[in-house]
Amino acid sequence: SHDCLSTQFGGEPMLYTRFSIARQTDGDNSHVEMKLSADDEEGGEIERPEHLHASMPPPQRSGKNLCFLIIAALLLLLIGFLIGYLSYRGRMQKASRCLDGSGKCEMTPTTSYLADDETEEEEVPGPPIFYWPQLRDLLSNKLSASHLEDNLRQRANQYSFEAGQSGDESTASYIHDQFTSFLLDEVWNDEHYIKLQVKGSNNKVSILEDGKEEILESPDAYVAYSESGSVAGKPVYVNYGLKADFQKIQKLDVSLNGTIIIFRAGKITLAEKVANAKEAGAVGALMYLDPSDYKNTDALVPFGHAHLGTGDPFTPGFPSFNHTQFPPVESSGLPRIAVQTISSQAVAKLFRKMDGEQCLPEWKGGVIGCKVMLSGTSNMTVKLNVKNVMVDRKILNIFGAIKGFEEPDRYVVIGAQRDSWGPGAAKAGVGTAMLLELARVISDIVKYDGYKPRRSIIFASWSAGEYGAVGATEWLEGYSATLHAKAFTYINLDAAVLGFNHMKISASPLLYTLLEKAIKGVKDPTKDSGSLYDRVGADWVKTVVPLGLDNAAFPFLAYAGIPVVSFGFCNKDEEYPFLGTTQDTVENLKMNDKLYALMRAAAEVAGQIALRLTHDHELFLDFERYDEELLAFQEKFLPYDRHVRALGLTLKWLFFARGDFRRATDALRRDITNSDRENRIVRRALNDRIMKVEYDFLSPYLSPKVAPFRHIFFGKGSHTLQSLLENLQLLTTSRDSVDVNKLKEQLALATWTIKGAANALVGDIWDTDNEF
Repeated sequence: SHDCLSTQFGGEPMLYTRFSIARQTDGDNSHVEMKLSADDEEGGEIERPEHLHASMPPPQRSGKNLCFLIIAALLLLLIGFLIGYLSYRGRMQKASRCLDGSGKCEMTPTTSYLADDETEEEEVPGPPIFYWPQLRDLLSNKLSASHLEDNLRQRANQYSFEAGQSGDESTASYIHDQFTSFLLDEVWNDEHYIKLQVKGSNNKVSILEDGKEEILESPDAYVAYSESGSVAGKPVYVNYGLKADFQKIQKLDVSLNGTIIIFRAGKITLAEKVANAKEAGAVGALMYLDPSDYKNTDALVPFGHAHLGTGDPFTPGFPSFNHTQFPPVESSGLPRIAVQTISSQAVAKLFRKMDGEQCLPEWKGGVIGCKVMLSGTSNMTVKLNVKNVMVDRKILNIFGAIKGFEEPDRYVVIGAQRDSWGPGAAKAGVGTAMLLELARVISDIVKYDGYKPRRSIIFASWSAGEYGAVGATEWLEGYSATLHAKAFTYINLDAAVLGFNHMKISASPLLYTLLEKAIKGVKDPTKDSGSLYDRVGADWVKTVVPLGLDNAAFPFLAYAGIPVVSFGFCNKDEEYPFLGTTQDTVENLKMNDKLYALMRAAAEVAGQIALRLTHDHELFLDFERYDEELLAFQEKFLPYDRHVRALGLTLKWLFFARGDFRRATDALRRDITNSDRENRIVRRALNDRIMKVEYDFLSPYLSPKVAPFRHIFFGKGSHTLQSLLENLQLLTTSRDSVDVNKLKEQLALATWTIKGAANALVGDIWDTDNEF
């Protein structure tokens, strides 16, 4: 047959086809790549020999004629098949994703993308295909500032929405009805039975001097989970109550045992301030709103809670369902000291009574006459009388869901706190209004415009957020086995508008890239032109604020290992003065310029993130970003390598683990690049590896009951990378205070958590080992 072919083609170079067959790294499917000859690769037509009959052998060689005809027919058939396959394959790959309107699009293929331009194609009925720019514009066009205004108006002229009480329950019922009217696929509520501490009779703060008691203030506000009872001690002012503030005053040889600590609000949560005061030996604590940070609040007293944690502190690690047999245990984060908030007016009066040292210059706020302590001869004390009581309450979390069409068991959650002490317009009203508007708009896009999200979207309204994200945490505790494998992002809407000239962003590194794309696509409502990205600038990642315990997104990230994003508008270097007070009203909030336009912009950012996560084939989570975070910590650890080696220890295994994680991200990226994008099984397996990255940074060597916030980047405790860094810093400043065994444990926990995350990212067990 070789002779036959060479004779017939008259010695001309033979056209050929090269096959390269490579087995995919995941699954049993094989991926076949086919390359045509040089002419075909350059886009030319397959050249056929001309005047074929002229080179044919004499008629008498009928056997060779038959051989040629058969082989020539097979060759032409094969070449035709290959041309058709490659044309189809190329267009399928071109048509699978659409990026931000740049023109480089990957889109779900339709008939029009597969037909030749000259061919008149037949209309095939089917669901509309949504490319990302089209979906993004649809969201923007449907979001309505007037609807947001109507939703927020539900908060007007009402005094309280305390968790489990009538205002909270009526709002829950309203949200349930709204979700139902939006034709969401599922609407349901979750009941939790929790213990809350509420105000009993009037709490009092008094001054005792020369046997006389003078009432300083008897506030309406209270601090939940304070120790109840009566305590007295000498007053000491400690600025914001930061650890650094306590260290500064202790260097002055001032004993804080048995004292009543005074600090101003801000910088860290009230619970963290109280924990610092307790650690210093105080028996009580008072917090106030300083006029230099909170304008026009001289007479205002904020509410708050003192639990250093989230969820119901009387069922730590357990869900608060009514059929749970609760063990007799309490959270270690309860303060065990008396805590009360007071007004800055009362603090000014107290300062006038104190005759000790003046405040340090950097500690002086807006209260005139700031004093740190009493003089050595003063017999004045401050008495704190707290009469809070424990109650059992039923709370409701309200949910609505839009089910995905391809992976309904994978979902992004959008949530907002519903309850509030006082009117709560900024604290809970704005987020709830945005939640309802996003549910309405996204449902409308699905039901009436034909968008079919690949994955599900869950809308959640939480109760008891004021007590430390209780509703959200109890839900996570109740369904943790399911949620960590199915929920891949949480978007927090709380307190999204507290000002207008600045943006505050907290997020998991996995969502940095997506968040940046979203803010690039949303107009800045305070300017005639430009986007929100123009407002934050190219270096916005450097301004990301770590999540605090008072943010409902915190337990999602640090407890459940679910990527989160929380963002909002604020005024730079200025706190919203009415947050958490009885003056958090709609009228006061409307003093913010362009309130409803800002709410709409924040809702558009949240909506873009949610829709993009349900639109693309590949989950839009930037798993490679954590390699940068690990490298940043490695650079901070490096200066202490010599000091660690002096203890007979080494940092190299920790650094090797980081290298393994980088190689694992490279391997996953190669697997994604080489995968068949149209194979749903392969695609799901790859997406599962992506969505597990956050969860794998929860240290598996800690008990969730003892250390609930196990995330080594964003958790709380000695297992975190930040805690390890602080311990290493002590090697240069206070070598004798370093516990070497604790340092060994910290190094081991960090190393093996990172190594475990790398192994999980690689995929199958046969691709991993315990070598670095």
